[in-house]
Amino acid sequence: MRFTRPAILAAASLAVIVLFYMLREHWAHALGLLPYAILLLCPLMHLFHGSHGHQHPGWKP
Repeated sequence: MRFTRPAILAAASLAVIVLFYMLREHWAHALGLLPYAILLLCPLMHLFHGSHGHQHPGWKP
């Protein structure tokens, strides 16, 4: 199945609207999960960040 650009745009718009209303109604719960989200994102950042071309002398992966 191939999605067209308007269909993708409509789905993304709907997702943003749903996310807005979910956060609006459950803001206290979302803020309560924020520290855990940061802790979970840190290892992912280190995993996917990479070196971006800069080299450290004497360091071998």
